[in-house]
Amino acid sequence: MDPNLRFWRTEGQSFFQRFLLWVDVLDPLLLLKSSDEIRRTRLLLQNSEKTLSEPIQNDQTKQAFLLSLSSVHPDTDKIIPVLFRPPAFLPISLPLVITSSLQFRAKQTFFSQFVFHMYTTGFALLNGNGTAKAEEYSLQQKQIFCGLGAITYAACIGALPLVFMNRYTLKSSLTQLVIRKLLPAPLFGLMSAFTVAVVRSPEFENGIEVMDSNGKVVGVSQKAGEKAVKETALSRAVLFGTTFFLPAVLTYFVER
Repeated sequence: MDPNLRFWRTEGQSFFQRFLLWVDVLDPLLLLKSSDEIRRTRLLLQNSEKTLSEPIQNDQTKQAFLLSLSSVHPDTDKIIPVLFRPPAFLPISLPLVITSSLQFRAKQTFFSQFVFHMYTTGFALLNGNGTAKAEEYSLQQKQIFCGLGAITYAACIGALPLVFMNRYTLKSSLTQLVIRKLLPAPLFGLMSAFTVAVVRSPEFENGIEVMDSNGKVVGVSQKAGEKAVKETALSRAVLFGTTFFLPAVLTYFVER
Protein backbone atom coordinates (compact mmCIF):
# COMPACT_ATOMS: atom_id res chain seq x y z
CA MET A 1 0.00 0.00 0.00
CA ASP A 2 1.19 3.53 -0.74
CA PRO A 3 2.77 5.14 2.37
CA ASN A 4 0.34 8.09 2.17
CA LEU A 5 -2.67 5.79 2.13
CA ARG A 6 -1.28 3.60 4.93
CA PHE A 7 -0.69 6.63 7.11
CA TRP A 8 -4.11 8.15 6.35
CA ARG A 9 -5.88 4.84 7.07
CA THR A 10 -4.11 4.35 10.40
CA GLU A 11 -4.12 7.91 11.72
CA GLY A 12 -7.51 9.07 10.35
CA GLN A 13 -9.93 6.47 11.66
CA SER A 14 -12.45 9.01 13.00
CA PHE A 15 -13.68 12.39 11.75
CA PHE A 16 -11.88 14.23 14.56
CA GLN A 17 -8.62 12.37 13.84
CA ARG A 18 -8.92 13.19 10.12
CA PHE A 19 -9.57 16.83 10.97
CA LEU A 20 -6.46 17.04 13.19
CA LEU A 21 -4.46 15.23 10.51
CA TRP A 22 -5.49 17.77 7.89
CA VAL A 23 -4.52 20.60 10.24
CA ASP A 24 -1.03 19.08 10.45
CA VAL A 25 -0.83 18.48 6.69
CA LEU A 26 -1.78 22.11 5.94
CA ASP A 27 1.18 23.44 7.93
CA PRO A 28 2.82 26.04 5.61
CA LEU A 29 6.26 25.19 7.03
CA LEU A 30 6.12 21.94 5.04
CA LEU A 31 6.47 24.04 1.88
CA LEU A 32 10.03 24.91 2.89
CA LYS A 33 11.24 21.34 2.44
CA SER A 34 13.38 20.75 -0.65
CA SER A 35 12.60 18.19 -3.35
CA ASP A 36 15.68 16.18 -2.38
CA GLU A 37 14.51 15.97 1.22
CA ILE A 38 11.05 14.89 0.07
CA ARG A 39 12.54 12.16 -2.15
CA ARG A 40 14.73 10.87 0.68
CA THR A 41 11.78 10.82 3.06
CA ARG A 42 9.59 9.08 0.51
CA LEU A 43 12.24 6.47 -0.22
CA LEU A 44 12.75 5.86 3.49
CA LEU A 45 9.04 5.29 4.02
CA GLN A 46 8.72 3.00 1.01
CA ASN A 47 11.70 0.89 2.08
CA SER A 48 10.65 0.76 5.70
CA GLU A 49 9.50 -2.64 6.93
CA LYS A 50 7.28 -1.03 9.49
CA THR A 51 3.61 -1.78 8.89
CA LEU A 52 1.25 0.72 10.35
CA SER A 53 -1.25 -1.19 12.45
CA GLU A 54 -1.57 1.38 15.24
CA PRO A 55 -1.12 5.16 15.56
CA ILE A 56 2.46 6.41 15.33
CA GLN A 57 4.14 7.40 18.58
CA ASN A 58 7.49 8.54 17.12
CA ASP A 59 7.23 12.25 16.24
CA GLN A 60 10.05 12.08 13.66
CA THR A 61 8.30 9.25 11.80
CA LYS A 62 5.02 11.11 11.90
CA GLN A 63 6.64 14.24 10.46
CA ALA A 64 8.10 12.14 7.64
CA PHE A 65 4.65 10.82 6.78
CA LEU A 66 3.15 14.33 6.94
CA LEU A 67 5.82 15.60 4.54
CA SER A 68 5.05 12.77 2.14
CA LEU A 69 1.30 13.28 2.44
CA SER A 70 1.55 17.02 1.78
CA SER A 71 4.05 16.85 -1.08
CA VAL A 72 3.64 13.62 -3.07
CA HIS A 73 0.68 12.46 -5.16
CA PRO A 74 -0.22 8.92 -4.01
CA ASP A 75 -1.36 7.73 -7.45
CA THR A 76 1.55 8.97 -9.55
CA ASP A 77 4.25 9.00 -6.84
CA LYS A 78 5.38 12.39 -8.21
CA ILE A 79 6.27 15.46 -6.17
CA ILE A 80 3.55 18.11 -6.49
CA PRO A 81 4.76 21.61 -7.55
CA VAL A 82 5.21 23.71 -4.44
CA LEU A 83 2.45 26.28 -5.20
CA PHE A 84 -0.10 23.51 -5.72
CA ARG A 85 0.60 21.46 -2.61
CA PRO A 86 -2.16 21.32 0.05
CA PRO A 87 -0.30 23.59 2.53
CA ALA A 88 -0.21 26.35 -0.11
CA PHE A 89 -3.89 26.13 -1.06
CA LEU A 90 -5.51 28.37 1.55
CA PRO A 91 -2.69 30.96 1.82
CA ILE A 92 -2.92 31.53 -1.94
CA SER A 93 -6.60 31.01 -2.72
CA LEU A 94 -8.20 32.98 0.12
CA PRO A 95 -6.44 36.29 -0.67
CA LEU A 96 -7.48 35.80 -4.31
CA VAL A 97 -11.10 35.34 -3.19
CA ILE A 98 -11.02 38.51 -1.10
CA THR A 99 -9.40 40.45 -3.95
CA SER A 100 -12.10 39.25 -6.34
CA SER A 101 -14.87 40.25 -3.93
CA LEU A 102 -13.59 43.85 -3.71
CA GLN A 103 -13.73 44.53 -7.47
CA PHE A 104 -16.62 46.64 -8.79
CA ARG A 105 -15.65 46.99 -12.45
CA ALA A 106 -16.32 44.28 -15.01
CA LYS A 107 -12.78 44.10 -16.44
CA GLN A 108 -11.13 43.99 -13.02
CA THR A 109 -13.63 41.38 -11.86
CA PHE A 110 -12.97 39.22 -14.90
CA PHE A 111 -9.20 39.39 -14.46
CA SER A 112 -9.19 38.71 -10.70
CA GLN A 113 -11.60 35.78 -11.03
CA PHE A 114 -9.69 34.41 -14.03
CA VAL A 115 -6.53 34.29 -11.90
CA PHE A 116 -8.39 32.67 -9.01
CA HIS A 117 -10.05 30.00 -11.13
CA MET A 118 -6.79 29.31 -12.94
CA TYR A 119 -5.08 28.55 -9.65
CA THR A 120 -7.86 26.42 -8.15
CA THR A 121 -8.33 24.51 -11.41
CA GLY A 122 -4.60 23.81 -11.57
CA PHE A 123 -4.73 22.62 -7.97
CA ALA A 124 -7.64 20.29 -8.75
CA LEU A 125 -5.84 18.93 -11.80
CA LEU A 126 -2.59 18.19 -9.98
CA ASN A 127 -4.21 16.76 -6.85
CA GLY A 128 -7.09 14.79 -8.36
CA ASN A 129 -7.42 11.01 -8.28
CA GLY A 130 -5.79 8.93 -10.98
CA THR A 131 -8.24 7.44 -13.49
CA ALA A 132 -8.44 3.95 -14.90
CA LYS A 133 -7.75 4.98 -18.52
CA ALA A 134 -5.13 7.63 -17.78
CA GLU A 135 -2.37 5.62 -19.48
CA GLU A 136 -4.33 4.79 -22.65
CA TYR A 137 -4.47 8.32 -24.02
CA SER A 138 -3.48 11.83 -23.11
CA LEU A 139 -6.13 12.66 -20.56
CA GLN A 140 -4.08 15.48 -19.11
CA GLN A 141 -4.11 17.42 -22.39
CA LYS A 142 -7.88 17.04 -22.55
CA GLN A 143 -8.19 18.21 -18.96
CA ILE A 144 -5.98 21.24 -19.64
CA PHE A 145 -8.03 22.37 -22.66
CA CYS A 146 -11.33 21.75 -20.87
CA GLY A 147 -9.96 23.50 -17.80
CA LEU A 148 -8.99 26.62 -19.78
CA GLY A 149 -12.47 26.76 -21.25
CA ALA A 150 -14.04 26.35 -17.81
CA ILE A 151 -11.78 29.05 -16.33
CA THR A 152 -12.70 31.57 -19.03
CA TYR A 153 -16.40 30.73 -18.77
CA ALA A 154 -16.36 31.03 -14.95
CA ALA A 155 -14.60 34.42 -15.09
CA CYS A 156 -17.12 35.68 -17.67
CA ILE A 157 -20.06 34.55 -15.53
CA GLY A 158 -18.51 36.27 -12.53
CA ALA A 159 -18.22 39.58 -14.40
CA LEU A 160 -21.60 39.28 -16.14
CA PRO A 161 -23.73 40.99 -13.44
CA LEU A 162 -21.52 44.10 -13.58
CA VAL A 163 -21.56 44.11 -17.38
CA PHE A 164 -25.35 43.84 -17.32
CA MET A 165 -25.71 46.64 -14.77
CA ASN A 166 -23.35 49.02 -16.62
CA ARG A 167 -24.84 48.27 -20.03
CA TYR A 168 -28.40 48.99 -18.99
CA THR A 169 -27.45 51.71 -16.45
CA LEU A 170 -29.34 50.10 -13.60
CA LYS A 171 -28.86 52.48 -10.70
CA SER A 172 -31.71 51.71 -8.30
CA SER A 173 -30.75 50.82 -4.73
CA LEU A 174 -32.42 47.41 -4.97
CA THR A 175 -30.54 46.56 -8.17
CA GLN A 176 -27.27 47.71 -6.63
CA LEU A 177 -27.93 45.51 -3.59
CA VAL A 178 -28.74 42.41 -5.63
CA ILE A 179 -26.02 42.73 -8.27
CA ARG A 180 -23.19 44.05 -6.13
CA LYS A 181 -23.87 42.38 -2.80
CA LEU A 182 -26.12 39.31 -3.06
CA LEU A 183 -25.61 37.74 -6.50
CA PRO A 184 -21.78 37.56 -6.81
CA ALA A 185 -21.17 35.20 -3.85
CA PRO A 186 -23.43 32.31 -4.96
CA LEU A 187 -22.23 32.74 -8.56
CA PHE A 188 -18.63 32.59 -7.39
CA GLY A 189 -19.27 29.46 -5.32
CA LEU A 190 -21.15 27.81 -8.19
CA MET A 191 -18.35 28.55 -10.67
CA SER A 192 -15.77 27.20 -8.22
CA ALA A 193 -17.66 23.92 -8.14
CA PHE A 194 -18.08 23.99 -11.92
CA THR A 195 -14.36 24.25 -12.67
CA VAL A 196 -13.61 21.34 -10.33
CA ALA A 197 -16.26 19.18 -11.99
CA VAL A 198 -14.95 19.95 -15.47
CA VAL A 199 -11.24 19.37 -14.85
CA ARG A 200 -11.87 16.19 -12.84
CA SER A 201 -14.59 14.82 -15.13
CA PRO A 202 -12.46 11.78 -16.16
CA GLU A 203 -12.83 10.48 -12.59
CA PHE A 204 -16.57 9.86 -12.97
CA GLU A 205 -16.39 9.11 -16.69
CA ASN A 206 -13.69 6.42 -16.44
CA GLY A 207 -13.82 5.57 -12.75
CA ILE A 208 -11.11 5.44 -10.09
CA GLU A 209 -9.46 2.49 -8.39
CA VAL A 210 -10.98 1.26 -5.14
CA MET A 211 -9.14 -0.77 -2.51
CA ASP A 212 -10.01 -3.18 0.25
CA SER A 213 -9.02 -2.74 3.90
CA ASN A 214 -5.54 -4.10 3.14
CA GLY A 215 -4.84 -1.60 0.36
CA LYS A 216 -5.26 -4.10 -2.45
CA VAL A 217 -6.95 -2.77 -5.59
CA VAL A 218 -10.21 -4.67 -6.08
CA GLY A 219 -11.60 -2.84 -9.09
CA VAL A 220 -12.60 0.42 -10.73
CA SER A 221 -15.69 2.37 -9.73
CA GLN A 222 -17.38 5.25 -11.52
CA LYS A 223 -19.59 5.82 -8.47
CA ALA A 224 -16.51 6.31 -6.29
CA GLY A 225 -15.13 8.82 -8.80
CA GLU A 226 -18.46 10.64 -8.95
CA LYS A 227 -18.64 10.80 -5.16
CA ALA A 228 -15.09 12.16 -4.88
CA VAL A 229 -15.75 14.89 -7.44
CA LYS A 230 -19.11 15.85 -5.93
CA GLU A 231 -17.71 16.17 -2.43
CA THR A 232 -14.76 18.25 -3.61
CA ALA A 233 -16.97 20.52 -5.74
CA LEU A 234 -19.45 21.01 -2.89
CA SER A 235 -16.70 21.86 -0.40
CA ARG A 236 -15.20 24.40 -2.82
CA ALA A 237 -18.59 26.02 -3.42
CA VAL A 238 -19.28 26.38 0.31
CA LEU A 239 -15.76 27.50 1.24
CA PHE A 240 -15.27 30.10 -1.50
CA GLY A 241 -18.89 31.25 -1.73
CA THR A 242 -18.93 31.98 1.99
CA THR A 243 -15.50 33.65 1.93
CA PHE A 244 -16.52 35.80 -1.05
CA PHE A 245 -19.58 37.03 0.86
CA LEU A 246 -17.73 37.97 4.07
CA PRO A 247 -16.11 41.26 2.86
CA ALA A 248 -19.54 42.56 1.76
CA VAL A 249 -21.02 41.72 5.17
CA LEU A 250 -18.15 43.36 7.03
CA THR A 251 -18.36 46.46 4.81
CA TYR A 252 -22.09 46.73 5.49
CA PHE A 253 -21.62 46.72 9.26
CA VAL A 254 -18.71 49.16 9.07
CA GLU A 255 -20.77 51.59 6.99
CA ARG A 256 -23.59 51.41 9.51
